[in-house]
Amino acid sequence: MIKLNVNLIALDLDDTLLDNNCQISDKNVAALQKCVEKGIYVVLCSGRTEKGILPLVRKLNIAGSQFGKYLIALNGCSVYDLHLRQQIFNNFVTPEILHFCHKEAQSMGLETEVYKDNEIYLSKETPWTIRDPQMCGLNYYQPDDYNKFLNQPLPKMLIPGDPEELLILQKTLKDNLRDKAEIFTSKPYFLEVMPPNFGKGDAIIWLTKHIGIDPKNTLCFGDSMNDENMIRKCGFSVAMCNGLDYIKRIATFVSEKSNNESGIAQFLEKNLLN
Repeated sequence: MIKLNVNLIALDLDDTLLDNNCQISDKNVAALQKCVEKGIYVVLCSGRTEKGILPLVRKLNIAGSQFGKYLIALNGCSVYDLHLRQQIFNNFVTPEILHFCHKEAQSMGLETEVYKDNEIYLSKETPWTIRDPQMCGLNYYQPDDYNKFLNQPLPKMLIPGDPEELLILQKTLKDNLRDKAEIFTSKPYFLEVMPPNFGKGDAIIWLTKHIGIDPKNTLCFGDSMNDENMIRKCGFSVAMCNGLDYIKRIATFVSEKSNNESGIAQFLEKNLLN
């Protein structure tokens, strides 16, 4: 058992806090409610939009507390204050990068989607492009002129498709864009394009400064490549045992139990709440 000094806990959702049925277990709910009662900030930190995260905040039933009022959306591009009901931080990908990535994706027969105001906009409706909005429970639209729609800064672009094809596209985009954008897979079939030099961890650090706590006293839980940034930048990090081997290698700890076994609750009860 390791007794941790933590003031803020950041939690990835899919395959981390959520089980494989996209549910939060009662054990995880109870453990996180105890953390809030102890005066520890609990922050859901996801690639989803604010609207896509809100039903899970309601499940935790912590938003009424000062320590449960924040959430981080769009992989760090948005920090939201539920008490003020407004975004208090945002970040964007430039139109130039959006157009380049869309063109490269289409050259491989892939379509893209972008996010704005809690809605998803598709270049074309396909079984791949509707997968993310269906998972998140969000409305989606196909603009009459998608290329014109990209002529504005937007939080992120997602390129869904066959994992092997996305690996090829990921290399092409990284080789060409280098430090102009963050390119990573959040799931094997989702390739994400994010603002440069920014991620979940940077948003967490921004939030610690906003609320006046030491960034060293932060703890995060994650499983995949869109969690790498916070795994590296939080004071303490836990990779889920069901997560990627790479994430497990760079995290401070690895959970003893998986996302289907309330691994977060088990870790918190053992190392923080006792």
